[in-house]
Amino acid sequence: MIYGGGMLEMGLTMSFGQLVMDNEIIAMTRKVLEGIPVNDDTLAVDVIKSVGARGHFLAEDHTFQNMRKLSEPKFIDRRMRQFWNERGSKDLATVCDEKAREILETHHPDPLPDGVHEQLLAIIAAREEELGIRTKG
Repeated sequence: MIYGGGMLEMGLTMSFGQLVMDNEIIAMTRKVLEGIPVNDDTLAVDVIKSVGARGHFLAEDHTFQNMRKLSEPKFIDRRMRQFWNERGSKDLATVCDEKAREILETHHPDPLPDGVHEQLLAIIAAREEELGIRTKG
């Protein structure tokens, strides 16, 4: 289990930008934990035979179709420094903060089904009463 996404300062502070970054890292970690699939398609034995020992695989359709399957980061920029500089040379923290702001400004979640909001309020009220934070009423 992975927990603590977005947490800073031992969990005393939450950062939406850090949450976006942690989500990227967690997705990459999960991909690693899945392992590398080994089957006829991923082994590409036919492609290896057709390219040969001294050939290269970059121009092969199989390579193009599969080259990004193992690593598809959305925010980690792996371009050459020159191209990264040309696009503003934003570091990962800045990119993630910008994405978090975009999500907060544009995301419109679906409303809760009828009755769910009231059920949640009742659960909170009951627990607060249990803890002595709230009295009945």
